[in-house]
Amino acid sequence: MFEEPAQLEQLRKLEETFASLETEIANPSASRSSREYSLAARKRHEIGKLLEVWRLILKKSEEIVGAKELLADPSPEMRSMAQEDIDSLTSAKAQLEEELSILLLPKDPNDDKNTVVEIRAGTGGEEAALFAGDLFRMYSRFAERKRWKVELLSTSPAGESGFKEVIFIVEGDRVYSHLKHESGVHRVQRIPTTESQGRVHTSAVTVAVLPEAEEVEIFIKPEEIKVDVYRSSGPGGQSVNTTDSAVRVTHLPTGLVVTCQDEKSQLKNKNKALLVLRARLLSLKNSEQQKKISEERREMVGTGDRSERIRTYNYPQGRMTDHRVNLTLYRLSSILDGEIDEVIAKVGGFFQAQLLAQGGAH
Repeated sequence: MFEEPAQLEQLRKLEETFASLETEIANPSASRSSREYSLAARKRHEIGKLLEVWRLILKKSEEIVGAKELLADPSPEMRSMAQEDIDSLTSAKAQLEEELSILLLPKDPNDDKNTVVEIRAGTGGEEAALFAGDLFRMYSRFAERKRWKVELLSTSPAGESGFKEVIFIVEGDRVYSHLKHESGVHRVQRIPTTESQGRVHTSAVTVAVLPEAEEVEIFIKPEEIKVDVYRSSGPGGQSVNTTDSAVRVTHLPTGLVVTCQDEKSQLKNKNKALLVLRARLLSLKNSEQQKKISEERREMVGTGDRSERIRTYNYPQGRMTDHRVNLTLYRLSSILDGEIDEVIAKVGGFFQAQLLAQGGAH
């Protein structure tokens, strides 16, 4: 498969690109930004890994050819040993070819980006709001384990530890590549503290994961937005600030509204609201849809109804089930404490396999 002329020509071109990147990185230009240097180094690493696997495949192929020559040996023992070597080498080569197929898949251009995560309480009232808080903690703990930075952008608290809505940005190495498949409805099944008869209630929370958009990617003209300022309010509607620091940004072409009131500074609130707005607009642009942003976002996370879900968290059984990959784990407490690497890997592998089955087409 990977020894055919067309593939070998692709290998030769990759080797040339790798050599060019080696020279470029060894002689950094004074005028080049640290970001450009980092991107070049990352690309060199990715191509280097691909070349390493490809060369191993070619080496295995040569060894198989050598082992097959021994099948003509007059000694039965030698022929038997040769066949064992062929079987072992063929199996190892097949594993390497599968690894290379994945490495050759088209890269998601957003994988290296920071990520805006929006969590909203859906069906279930107070319980849904409480679980929105639990999911925020889960992702925060996961980010902490990855040494990523989490910054709140906007919150709408509900009670002492719940949220009607919480929006935050996660910054770090390849954040979007890890979190992009978390979008959808997360269902929780547990006994509320207010439930006197011990009945299990089902609630739902929606999660939307959006790649951060830089200003050069999504340029918002001043005349395209309407900015309103007002006084921040806390739970129950009471004022928590004596100045008009809360900001509401309306994107006139789409009707999208973003509010932010967490900071005491009006400018900081406006900047955070614009960050969220750019992320939502980039999501719309990437999906190549012409409908309103509200429709696009409903497609991403659903309506928040109990019947729609990508994952279920069952407290009485200590169980988490991801319905897309039929993965069930009975360690709910550690998962909610941010130990979701296994889940992330299994779901990511599932979508990679789908991409392979489609011939690498997005």
